[in-house]
This record gives sequence, C-alpha cells and structure tokens, in this order.
Amino acid sequence: MSKKIDYKKDYKQLYIPKTLPEIVEVPSMSFFTISGSGDPNGEEFGKVIEALYSLSYAVRMSYRSNDVPTGYYEYTVFPLEGVWDLVDRSKPATDKSNFKYTVMIRQPDFVTEKVFERFLEQTKRKKANPYLEKVRFEHAEDGLSCQMMHLGSFDDEPASFARMEAFCTEQGFIRSSKIHREIYLSDPRKIEPEKLKTVLRFPVNKRWYM
Repeated sequence: MSKKIDYKKDYKQLYIPKTLPEIVEVPSMSFFTISGSGDPNGEEFGKVIEALYSLSYAVRMSYRSNDVPTGYYEYTVFPLEGVWDLVDRSKPATDKSNFKYTVMIRQPDFVTEKVFERFLEQTKRKKANPYLEKVRFEHAEDGLSCQMMHLGSFDDEPASFARMEAFCTEQGFIRSSKIHREIYLSDPRKIEPEKLKTVLRFPVNKRWYM
C-alpha cells in the first residue's frame, strides 16, 4: 500500500477552494449515495448520514481483513456531500421541510459495484440501520461549475450564492440549474456555526453572446 491519498492535498482544488468564486471543471467520481426529502435537522437525516459513514469506513478499514479489495490503497475518507433541490418550487427556499436531497460520500477508484455489494451486506449484518437499504453506488460528473468556500452558518449561504452568480455574470457564465452541491468540511455538531466551512458549487454554461 505505497499509495496514499488525502483529499485535502491530492484534490485540493475541488475540496479546499478559496473564499472567492471560481470556475472549475469537475470530473466523474464514484459515490455511495442516499436520496430523500425533508428537514435535514431531523432524526431521519442523521440516520442517513450514519449509514453512509458506516459503509464508507467499512471499506476504508478493509485492509485489516483477510479479503482486501483488489487495488486497495490507503486514503482519507472523503467528506460528506449533498446535492440539494426543492420538492415544491413554489414554496420559499427557507422552508426546510420542502428540501429534496441526495447525500453522498466519494469513494476511491478501486471501489466497484461488486466491492460495494460485498461491504453493504457486511455492514447490514453489523449495523441495524434501515437506511442502509437505500444506499446506492453511483457515478456523478458536475462538469463545468462555479464554486467557493463558504465560511459560517448554513443559513447565510444565500449571500455566497449571490456572490457566485454575480461572478458568473461578470465572467460570461450563466448558472444552468437551481440545484446545487455542498461539501461539508466541518461537523456542525462540534463547531460553532460561524466557524463552519462548506464548499458551495453549482453547474454553469458559457454564455454565448450574439
């Protein structure tokens, strides 16, 4: 296991951006994902996150087993991410009960569908979490995107999104979807809201002028 991956160093552009908006090209990556809806402050959302982390750490610690996945290398477990939308677009974005989400944790490239199925069954035998039944192994490619590091409370994110959209307009880009991605570099259970670090990202297209 000579190879060692730390996302904060090896994928710094995607996970440790500046606090100013920028345009990036995000490649295809594989994830363990769960989709749902409702207020993320509720008990259900906590169980969803627990399911994703328990499965991700099962893969991470598999080097201690007698059946190490082919191509395994040492790595830091990637942070939790969420792609967010609204169930009903006519309702205000401040209504958290109206949120629709897909939360996920990126996986290293040695994880295949077969590896996923193996560790999912192992984890279900050890953990009594019904949301393990909803975990999927999927690939996602954000492509051309605008992103920035948001510092502070989740409730203050609209100001950062406004900065990002203004930047896109200035640079000749246009936001192509109201859906956005958040990457959580802090644990809100352990850190004060004003110290939270969250990567914000949404897809863009190059604006073509006539």
